[in-house]
Amino acid sequence: MTAVKIIKVLGTSDESWEDAAREAVEQASQTIDDIHGIEVEDWTADVEDGEITGYKTTVEVAFPVRHEQ
Repeated sequence: MTAVKIIKVLGTSDESWEDAAREAVEQASQTIDDIHGIEVEDWTADVEDGEITGYKTTVEVAFPVRHEQ
């Protein structure tokens, strides 16, 4: 049986929520091995003068728990 750990990561982008989610996974994968999947939890944006200026996506990142021997 495999235990899975889930953490929340916030990604940001000037282009889109999809890019923000991709950025969250890319950054998380630099320190986490074997990411199995993500779930988008929240989508938010910064707005200035009626225009979206930045996209933020909160994702839950799932990866297996490793036991050190």
